Formats: sequence, C-alpha cells, structure tokens
Amino acid sequence: MPNQKPIFQNLFFLLLSLSIFTNVAHVSSKSTIEPCSNSDSCNAVLGYTLYTDLKVSEVASLFQVDPIAILTSNAIDISYPDVENHILPSQLFLKIPITCSCVDGIRKSVSTKYKTRPSDTLSTIADSIYSGLVSADQIREANSISDPSVLDVGQSLVVPLPCTCFNGTDNSLPATYLSYVVKPVDTLAGIAARYLTTITDLMDVNAMGSTAIKDGDILAVPLPACASNFPRYASDFGLIVPNGSYAITASHCVQCSCGPGNLNLYCMPASLAVSCSSMQCRNSNLMLGNVTFQQSSAGCNVTACHYGGYVNGTIVTSLSTSLQPRCPGAQQFPPLIAPPNSVTRDSMFAPSPSPQSNGAGTPTPKSSGVPTTTTGSLPGLGLPPANSPIASASSDASSLVNSLATFPSAFVLFIFVKLMMSMSL
Repeated sequence: MPNQKPIFQNLFFLLLSLSIFTNVAHVSSKSTIEPCSNSDSCNAVLGYTLYTDLKVSEVASLFQVDPIAILTSNAIDISYPDVENHILPSQLFLKIPITCSCVDGIRKSVSTKYKTRPSDTLSTIADSIYSGLVSADQIREANSISDPSVLDVGQSLVVPLPCTCFNGTDNSLPATYLSYVVKPVDTLAGIAARYLTTITDLMDVNAMGSTAIKDGDILAVPLPACASNFPRYASDFGLIVPNGSYAITASHCVQCSCGPGNLNLYCMPASLAVSCSSMQCRNSNLMLGNVTFQQSSAGCNVTACHYGGYVNGTIVTSLSTSLQPRCPGAQQFPPLIAPPNSVTRDSMFAPSPSPQSNGAGTPTPKSSGVPTTTTGSLPGLGLPPANSPIASASSDASSLVNSLATFPSAFVLFIFVKLMMSMSL
C-alpha cells in the first residue's frame, strides 16, 4: 500500500489554511474599510438603536460621549429641565457623535469601553447592547480574549466601532459620515432617499459592486454638513455639523447649528453657559452671533461677530464686514424636538432633515441668548472628494474581505472528496 501520510498531511494543511482564511473573514469589519496612514481624526456619527429604555446619560456612558452632544446631534431641545436624565424609549434611533481615529492603518473608533455584567456574552454585547455596530469576534480580537465563553463581571472591554472620514467631504462638498446598520426592511434606494443622497454615491462610498444589501451590513452614509475653519491649535479644530442638527462646543458655552436652508455654520452662546470667557467681538459692541446691517445705495453693509474656535480656554471671536447686494433675512434654525417618549415607525429609521428645506416656521432654539437676525457664515474646507484614491483603496480592501467571507464551503468538501478518491487508487 502506498504511503498515505503525505496525503493526510497535505489535507490537514489545506483545511487549516482555509480555516485561517475563514476566521480572518469573520473578524474583519462588516463595514466600509478606509485605510489611513496618519494620526489625524475626524468627527463621525454612529446610527444607534436603543435595545431598551435608557436615560440620555446612560446612552452617553455606553459610548463615553457628552450627553448634551447626543441631544444636540439629534436636534433635541436641551432646555428641558433635567434633560440628561430623560428616559428615551426602546428602539429609538439616535445619531451618536464620535471621534474617528486611525488605528493600525484602518479608520475606527476605539474610545468606547464597556464593563461586563453577569448576563453578558460577547454576542449580546455586540448584537443587542451596541445594536450590531460591532461583531462578537471583533470584540474578542480587540481584547485578546482566548475563551469567549468566560467573561469576568466588571471586565472592561474595548468596543471597536466602525467609522469613516474620507477627508470630511463627499463629491467635494463638506460631509460627515454616518455608520448605518442595515435593517431587514431596508433597500439601498430607500436609504439613499432617506439621507438625501444617491444610489450611485452610496455604492461609490461603500465600494459596492451591486445594489444588494442584507440585514446587518454597515454602510457609510454621507451627510451634508457645515464645516468650520478653526485653526489647527483650537481644541475643536475640524468641527463639522451635519445638516439639520446642532453641536455643543467650548465647554458647553457655544452652540453651533447647520441649515436647514444652507451649509453655513452658525454659532451663538448656548443656554448652558455658566462660566465662559468673553463672547464679545473686539472693537465692537457685538456679541457672538450678532449681526447688524445698513442699507445704502451701493447695497447692504453687513457686520457680523463670528466664532473662531476654542483656544486654551478662550472663545475666539472675529468681526467681519461685507457689502452684499441685499440685506439678509432672519437666521433659520433646524427644527428642535422635545425629548422623545415614544417611537413611531418613521423615527425608528431616523429620516434626515432636508438641506433644501426653506426653514419656514422653524423655531429659534430656546438656548438662544442673543438676537439672531441673520446668518453667520464660515467657509467650508476645500478638501478632496470622498471618491479620491483613499476611497479606491477602501474598495480593494472591502473586496478582499468580501471574497474571503463568501469562500464556498462546498469547495472545501470537493477538495476533500478528490483527495480521498486519490488515496483509494
């Protein structure tokens, strides 16, 4: 009888190699992969569905973010009493603002830590508590867990979360990116319509070969946004606010909004301001957000006090004057909503406010502490489009992961049968 040992060895190594490839595919990200080669970070957004009733502060603790930042990102009125302890209903969809970093050459957020509880498993943490934004294998790998069936109560786990930056632009316009977990009822056309983008744009951003999506996929969805031009040494450098929402900055002293009628960032004092540096523009009596204008035969002379970033505990302001063809109207604000107590079908899927809205009838935020008679305009950043070479690199990486993840198990069986047949010859 011929020596069958080499055949069995070859079979063993073949199956081992395929097993390794399969495991790599399992722990790879199920979201868009954006390669990176520096330590720069950006503002990004997670689409999160509450797994149970939670206080605003409890949601914030899950992601280690400012609870007020969660409220303003969702245009929820922060002037309500004790709003941080308001109980949000289960299945409510929220946009969670996060910092997207560059880790091991890939964009991701790793600032979230979770303390395990007695009933936790990696699967319940990933699928339920973090609503499918991460997989159990990704948590296991990030924390070097050898036996996932054994979790110590109170153990602190790093929860790697998906995010993308793409230079803060989409088709050369300012944008921030939402990591969206696909629901069973979703279609790519429906997601594109909901977030005011196109099917083509979503396919380009996510390096998709077809429009097919499935439950649990994570898509990077570009949201039109208002970009700041603060100096690099400002602590809020790179602030970008999605259209139809707000952001809180400068130690809760300044509130900035975007839209609905344009993509010009508008900042003003926040109602939460308690102990803040001066918000008055030098050499004028105008406060942050104030605008004056005077009609003349040549046009309208407009003077405005703008926010220029938070530097070493100081609120930087700048005074601008311009001659415009006509005097601007009143500042339009994104509509504010009361803290939610219930969930409707529409709110479960978080429609995005329309940038094309004329803003008619939208109320002035209750946090307003100054007259708001016109827009405060800060130019956006001129950056490369999202489908630049970095997005192409993302396409290659995504294609590799997808090909590994779909490696047919039938092929393994075919090779096994062929080897067994050759042994019998």
